[in-house]
Amino acid sequence: MPDIKLWAAALNGMPGVNATQWEQLDPVSRWLLACRASVLFMTLTAAMLGGLLAWRDGQFNALLWLACTLGLMFAHASNNLLNDYTDSRRGIDRNNYYRNQYGVHVLEDGLMSEPQFWRYFAFTAAIALALGLWLASVRSGPTLALMLAGAFFVLFYTWPLKYIGLGEPSVLLVWGPLMVGGTYFVVTGSWSNEVAWLSLVFALGPTTVLFGKHTDKLAADRDKSVHTLPVILGERRARRATLALLLAQYGLTLGLVLAGAFSWPLLLVFASLPSLYRNLQLLRSPKPETRPQRYPAKLWPLWFSAACFRHTRHFTPLFLLGVVLDTLLH
Repeated sequence: MPDIKLWAAALNGMPGVNATQWEQLDPVSRWLLACRASVLFMTLTAAMLGGLLAWRDGQFNALLWLACTLGLMFAHASNNLLNDYTDSRRGIDRNNYYRNQYGVHVLEDGLMSEPQFWRYFAFTAAIALALGLWLASVRSGPTLALMLAGAFFVLFYTWPLKYIGLGEPSVLLVWGPLMVGGTYFVVTGSWSNEVAWLSLVFALGPTTVLFGKHTDKLAADRDKSVHTLPVILGERRARRATLALLLAQYGLTLGLVLAGAFSWPLLLVFASLPSLYRNLQLLRSPKPETRPQRYPAKLWPLWFSAACFRHTRHFTPLFLLGVVLDTLLH
């Protein structure tokens, strides 16, 4: 029987399950947990932004947008699966490593055999590939190049990019110009530099979350020889870099309005300044060694990443509302 409540929980967080509970789950619930579906909302938002900007320019095509959105989400799910497999095989996720502490890891938790895992991955990746190839056949130009670029990051983000300090820049590029700009191109058939710049405002959100996450587990990554950008920069400079990325969202938004590319409704994002202020205060100090008494146990050991995630949850809806209002005025 489908467990609608678990579907909702898996889309909103990372609920833990044991082996007995796993055996009782329906296939959809297993897939949602295995691919960490709760983070797919970032990709959905990127595709929605690209489609909204196409509508703003009077060139929206619902079928192309839907195919692109589903393709991107299944590609993201494929990357999550491959990420867990690669880190598991390389020994990164063993011995209660950071990743195992905040969600289901189907391989490390013994919930799925490798053949079962590869069937899940093949199903997920095949859908992404089929939709990408169909879009490349329908929309000529750089669509195939965009698809191949996406495939490159799906296959190589976990290794070697994440291991050599290129994971964070990759997320900025993927969730910005590649996803938002790519969706806009697929839907409209034309590239827009204004859309590409606007996409960076959104992409900075996921990038701050990843920067915060890698800062949270900096010591663990360093011990495992995973040289993320925070490991390379060091803890103090990583916190400052995260702070700079948060401020850049507001600065870039203001710049786009002052340049006349978009109108005043984008300034609604400044309503999230209280959330920004709390993050700036938090980033002034290192992460506590142990969980503070009043800090939710279900969030620990997430600290900087949880704070950046909350800010993104405040900032992004206001940003999207601003784009909608700008579209209506446009």
